[in-house]
Amino acid sequence: MTGQILRWNFFIGGHLSTSVPVRLVERTVEGQLVWLETGTPMWRTELPGRAHLRDIPPHDRPAGGYPAKADRWPLGSALIHQPAGADHAVFWFFGRRQKFRGWYVNLEHRVHHGEDIDVADHELDINVAPDRTWQWKDERSFAEKTGHPAYWSADEAAAIRAEGERMAGFAEAGAFPFDGSWCDFRPPKHWTTPTLAAAPTRTVL
Repeated sequence: MTGQILRWNFFIGGHLSTSVPVRLVERTVEGQLVWLETGTPMWRTELPGRAHLRDIPPHDRPAGGYPAKADRWPLGSALIHQPAGADHAVFWFFGRRQKFRGWYVNLEHRVHHGEDIDVADHELDINVAPDRTWQWKDERSFAEKTGHPAYWSADEAAAIRAEGERMAGFAEAGAFPFDGSWCDFRPPKHWTTPTLAAAPTRTVL
């Protein structure tokens, strides 16, 4: 149902990084669109020092995952397209006064459990500017993780990159989702920022 609050759970190397409430915009047999509001109360795993989860080797992480602490979504608001059966999601990012800032292709594998959207990140991503020029993101980190049992094999890495190349081709052609659709999206005025959900009970996939 439009406006329903779901939980977007983002995992890196099998461990939870963030859990953020989002609102359902649209759901069809082709997939769904969700809205992520800047400043939304969320849960973020508490890591030692200023480390990022992707930089901590899986064998150095606690078996039960890191504890989660309350935080707020620090990036801009985003409309997220999650096509059914595809190993990517596309973000429309918006800045101040809802100005469209560009697209972001997150290469990932998704599993839906009721109101939970569990995302296993594939590290390699693509930034697409409003003029549809694009560039890879995190290529080196993606290559370093290839072959590790917590991430992906060489064959899986080739499939992940191929998915990215497919999306880059859509950007170059100005095809959906890079055809201008949804760039003027505004959430309904009666939508309030979701409140902090209960702490996640599962921090490891």
